Amino acid sequence: MTDPIRTRRDGGILEVTIDRPKANAIDLVTSRIMGRIFQDFRDDESLRVAIITGAGEKFFCPGWDLKAAAAGDAVDGDYGVGGFGGMQELRDLNKPIIAAINGICCGGGLEIALSTDLILAAEHATFALPEIRSGTVADAASIKLPKRIPYHIAMDMLLTGRWLDAAEAHRWGFVNEILPADKLMERAWALARLLESGPPLVYAAIKEVVREAEGEAFQTTMNKVTRRQLRTVDVLYGSEDQLEGARAFAEKRDPVWKGR
Repeated sequence: MTDPIRTRRDGGILEVTIDRPKANAIDLVTSRIMGRIFQDFRDDESLRVAIITGAGEKFFCPGWDLKAAAAGDAVDGDYGVGGFGGMQELRDLNKPIIAAINGICCGGGLEIALSTDLILAAEHATFALPEIRSGTVADAASIKLPKRIPYHIAMDMLLTGRWLDAAEAHRWGFVNEILPADKLMERAWALARLLESGPPLVYAAIKEVVREAEGEAFQTTMNKVTRRQLRTVDVLYGSEDQLEGARAFAEKRDPVWKGR
């Protein structure tokens, strides 16, 4: 058997490809592999950005492997560190992740995409939450999607399982860009290069502040920031990079970020 997850590293960028023919569905073993990959990505200071995509041109990921479930994989089994797909429950994942959606993205596959920070889609990509038709709940999507797009559109997807094409997904705001299929990965890598050149400590602080703010009142999170009660903010405010940003601005030059 071939490895269900392929990785490619170039500089500070990690590309992760789900490669499980025929549909790139995820079973328990694959989810645990993904968890280890994203845990290593989180902990490797030389890695700055990740891209996740699917092999082939038809499927990004349809989510849970129902054939594996029928063969004995429990829906509440051990998905590994990070939960299903390796990232959506992984603590302190404070680096940018780009999803490059190269085809069908549904169920748990859409939940994985919603766990990333930027979503690029090929023109032929489609999106759905069809769990309703198999008598189960799209749990992570039920939590996340109504916060990302208009409530009634999210509920339409959750309650009916209807499909959205890339244009509609873009219109409702959970896809950043739509691209020709042959330009998708080129654009993903260009965006990753841009992020790679940016300040990693600032990215980390942004992601932690955003996570904290999801479940708190505005002033509560602001107080944590101004009092340096968030770890990433405290690290940033006492860092060399914080001084470097100010010096580079004053000296009218590009900053050199060291991540410390």
